[in-house]
Amino acid sequence: RGQGTVPVPVPATATMAAVLRTLGRHWKKSALAALALGGAGRWLHGHHRDNLLRRAACQEAQEFGNQTLPITAKVKKATVFLNPAACKGKARNLFDKNAAPILHLAGIDVTVVKTEYEGQAKKLLELMEETDMIIVAGGDGTLQEVQTE
Repeated sequence: RGQGTVPVPVPATATMAAVLRTLGRHWKKSALAALALGGAGRWLHGHHRDNLLRRAACQEAQEFGNQTLPITAKVKKATVFLNPAACKGKARNLFDKNAAPILHLAGIDVTVVKTEYEGQAKKLLELMEETDMIIVAGGDGTLQEVQTE
């Protein structure tokens, strides 16, 4: 018993027919699974594309940062107005993940100023020391506040 029996291969058409029968019997579950897999595929593709863009930007910034500066040249300074409440509280994490590495690789001296209430960015602009660029990491309100000053 069990000796001498050889498993008989199932033809591919029979397997395909069995799969199609199962999908037909459970069409709701099959549709839900297809939607879930499609959504997961779209998310993975977007995540991969974002990583490729981030890598390309970092490489370009690193090339800029590796250039030798004359002794008389000063390091560029950037002031970042960061509204931590923007993007449903994700603004700081998004800035640290996407923009900060690129700025540091480019050799820019970055000063991050967190805004805690409305109108603070406007007041800080009046007191701000010398800076070469202003970066706003926040929502429409923060940008409007800095822009009108």
